[in-house]
Amino acid sequence: MSNQTALLRPATIGSKSFSNRLVLAPMSRTSAEPDGTPTAEMASYYAGFARGGFGLLIAEGAFVDANYSQCYGNQPGLVTDSHEAGWRTVVEAVKRENGKIILQLIHAGAVSQFVERAFAPSPVRPMGEMLQGYGPRQGPYDTPGELSVNDIRAICSAFVDAAKRAEAAGFDGVEIHCANGYLLDQFLTPETNLRNDTYGGTLEDRLRLTTDILSMCQQKTSPDFLVGVRLSQAKATVQDYFWPNGLEDARVIFSAVAEAGANFIHLASDKGGYTYHSTAKTGENLTAFARSLTGLQVIANGGLQDIGLANQVIADQLADFVSIGKAAMLNPDLPKKIASGAPLRDFTFEMFKYGVSVNAQLKWEAEQRA
Repeated sequence: MSNQTALLRPATIGSKSFSNRLVLAPMSRTSAEPDGTPTAEMASYYAGFARGGFGLLIAEGAFVDANYSQCYGNQPGLVTDSHEAGWRTVVEAVKRENGKIILQLIHAGAVSQFVERAFAPSPVRPMGEMLQGYGPRQGPYDTPGELSVNDIRAICSAFVDAAKRAEAAGFDGVEIHCANGYLLDQFLTPETNLRNDTYGGTLEDRLRLTTDILSMCQQKTSPDFLVGVRLSQAKATVQDYFWPNGLEDARVIFSAVAEAGANFIHLASDKGGYTYHSTAKTGENLTAFARSLTGLQVIANGGLQDIGLANQVIADQLADFVSIGKAAMLNPDLPKKIASGAPLRDFTFEMFKYGVSVNAQLKWEAEQRA
């Protein structure tokens, strides 16, 4: 099977059909208005990936409430009518290019670099320091306050309300962000969830908020609207983290999100890429395990701009789709390049010379052409 054949053949998730197995991974570009409203620049940015042939776009994480969920300055939200109207413009631009797009929904929890005081499952200070370039706050994280049960229920409702707004804006679905050390992953992780109520203790209870969100989003949106989940072992603050009990933790996590109604599982892999962090610490391949255990469509992630590896992942039925992030920024037409055999531009962190926003990239690109 050639590189083209596996990656470029069509596929489905639920009732949605996709032209190929190549997914744009969600990447925070901090390009919204200060109040979180998506911009015309963002509409053009996402339309470019649809025009470039990606079968599915996952738009960057949108914060879900105006209290504590925002991660960064100029992050898009989906809380107000203005936010919804801005995202509708993005979706319409993508649809004009015959693209499919879903929206990631996120709550920062303890790792917010925006709110004055963060709140989390437990008052555990995150390791490491805030991400450079994402402001407005920088330096070490503070110790967060502890969420009350009423706070947690309000967060669940905020995710559901955002999912309903996403459907109204025309998205094909949402991805619930339970990965990379953000709030829902903080609940999942024993080191950051020290609670002794129904949202802490056993892994099943630590997953309760995520599974409640998934099931309620399914109940409150139409049957054709996709509701998926992003998971990871590694965290932005703990790059070499693995689920403590290996495959047994994976069994509980994958089973729980499937039972809650997730349409797909997107397993993010950070340090070391797919071959490292989509493997349990006991050695088992986790995307293949998720597929066989749940029967859900699985999106693999991590260094999969290596087209030979990406093709192998699909051809060997280790996953159903592959998502590509940083490499896509410099290759918005990556699927068309794969189809034609054209070389890819190599990703370089130099592209963030002027910042991580779309406008900063355009400035750098113009400088390269000069």
